Amino acid sequence: MNRRTFLGFGLGAAGTGLLAACAGGAPVRAPASLSTAKAWDAAGFHAARRYLPSAFGEIAVVERGRGPAALFLHGFPLNSFQWRGVMAALEGERRCIAADFLGLGYTRVADGQSVAPAAQVEMLAFVLDTLGVDSVDLVANDSGGAVAQLFLLKYPQRVRSLLLTNCDVEPDSPPPALMPVIEAARRGRFAEDTFPPQLADKNFARSAKGIGGQCYTYRYQPSDEAIDTYFTPLVESARRKRLTDAYALALDPNPLAGIEAGLRRSRVPVRVVWGTGDDIFSPASPDYLDRVFPNSRGVRRVEGAKLFYPEEFPQLVAEEASRLWESV
Repeated sequence: MNRRTFLGFGLGAAGTGLLAACAGGAPVRAPASLSTAKAWDAAGFHAARRYLPSAFGEIAVVERGRGPAALFLHGFPLNSFQWRGVMAALEGERRCIAADFLGLGYTRVADGQSVAPAAQVEMLAFVLDTLGVDSVDLVANDSGGAVAQLFLLKYPQRVRSLLLTNCDVEPDSPPPALMPVIEAARRGRFAEDTFPPQLADKNFARSAKGIGGQCYTYRYQPSDEAIDTYFTPLVESARRKRLTDAYALALDPNPLAGIEAGLRRSRVPVRVVWGTGDDIFSPASPDYLDRVFPNSRGVRRVEGAKLFYPEEFPQLVAEEASRLWESV
C-alpha cells in the first residue's frame, strides 16, 4: 500500500538535474544573505526543544536565529524536524520558530483538547504571544498549509508574508488520496498499522510502499534518524496513537470550506513553490492559489519534487523565502 492508504509505509543535497530544471535550466544561486550554518541532527533538535505550558498542553517549540520572526508549519505526520535545513539557512535573516502541532511530534496535548485545524491556529497564536512576537512570515507545507491559510484569515494583522509549498486548498481538502487514511483512523487503526512497521524496518519506510517512496523525491530519504524522530512519538503510548488518529480525523470534513472569499480579500504577499512529483495534492492547486490571492508573487514549480521536498531541498525553499521577504 502507499500513502493513498498511508498504511504501507536526512537531509539530502538536491540533484543538479532537478535544481537546473526548476530554475529553467539556469544554475540556482541562493541569496548571499543565506546562512551556511549546519542543520540540526536529531540530537541537536532534541536539545533545542523547549515546552511552553498552556491550556492546550505543553507545546514543543524550537528556535534559531535572530531578526523578525518567521513561523514554520510542518506536514502530516511529521514535526518541526522537517524544517531543520531551512531554519539553518535562514537564521541570519529571521528568528526562525517552529512548533509541533497538537497531536503530532513532541507536543504534549492536554486531556480533552481538540487537534482540529482551528485549534492549531489558536495554539500558534498562543505560542507567538508567549514568545513576544507580534507578526510573522509564515512558511508551510502539507496540512500545515491549511493551518497557515486559516491563521491568515483569523489573524491577518499578524502575517507579513506567506510562502506555501504543496498543501491543501479549499477545492482539494482533504485530497482524495487521504480518504483511506481517514477511514483507517475512524477504525482506530491508522497509527497502529502505519508507523511501527516503518520504525522496525527503515528500508521498508523508504520503499515504494513507505513514506519515502510516496512523499520524498529521492529513495534514500528520509534518513534513519528522521524516521525515528518523526514516528516514535506518534506511537509511544495508546493515548498518542489515538491523538495521531484524531489528527487525521480532524481533516474531514473540509476545514477550508468557505475560505476563498476571505483569501481574495487578503493583501498579504504570497509565494507558491510547488513540487510537480507530488501525487497527493492536485496539480491544479498552485494555479488556484495564484488566482485567489490578490497579492500573489507567482508560482515556482520544482520539477519532480514530491510532497515533503522542503526537507530535501532546504536551500531552494530558503532562497524563495528570502526573496519574498525582500520584496515585502
